[in-house]
Amino acid sequence: MIAAQASTIEATARPLAGSGACGPHAGIEFYRLLTGRDPVEADIRDDADFDRHVLASILAAAAMDGGPLAERAGLSEQELNDLLARNFPSALVRAFAWMPRSVSESDDDAIMVRDLLLAQRSTDGDVGRWLAAMVARRAMEPNHLWEDLGLRERSELSRLLMRHFAPLASRNTKNMRWKRFFYRMLCEDDGFVMCTTPVCTQCNDFDLCFGEESGESRMAERRREFLRGDSDRVDAARSA
Repeated sequence: MIAAQASTIEATARPLAGSGACGPHAGIEFYRLLTGRDPVEADIRDDADFDRHVLASILAAAAMDGGPLAERAGLSEQELNDLLARNFPSALVRAFAWMPRSVSESDDDAIMVRDLLLAQRSTDGDVGRWLAAMVARRAMEPNHLWEDLGLRERSELSRLLMRHFAPLASRNTKNMRWKRFFYRMLCEDDGFVMCTTPVCTQCNDFDLCFGEESGESRMAERRREFLRGDSDRVDAARSA
């Protein structure tokens, strides 16, 4: 039964969750498929709604990247199916039945960040466990972490970490960039000294750790491109 369910995916979701068949606006479409609304319309005042927004955003960002959705999100296929069934039961989408990915095949850095987060959890249940793996995997991507999580702004990432991993997040008293902070904590826990200068303001890499992390989210940028494309098509039709 589980295998049959895992191998089923609705036709509307197939281009989004398949291996490599993702268009430039797949993230927005996938978020809408899960939640029934655009990311900009998300109401996150309630913690449960915020968690659903975060989970949908991470999956949408993974869908934008192409490739196997579960791997891009940092989950096994069974974990992804469980997440979808529990948090988005009305969404007609399930993961493909790829062979489960073993931990030994995962990136070592992602495993270390995941274990760091798991050791500093402040909530119980599967959501925090899933998020530890998802945040760790997305931290391997090249952009600001909040962007690669598909979030709308950095403050949503800070709220996520303070909600689910408060003992760790509360140690970031200087507002260091979160990726850099994770690695600094890993180094300190292992007894290594990450920095060559005793004071951050004296370091040549100060901007790498504390530089500006504002900007337009990836999905907001895609939405703007989509709307501009619609406008261009209307103008072309009128001039034809």
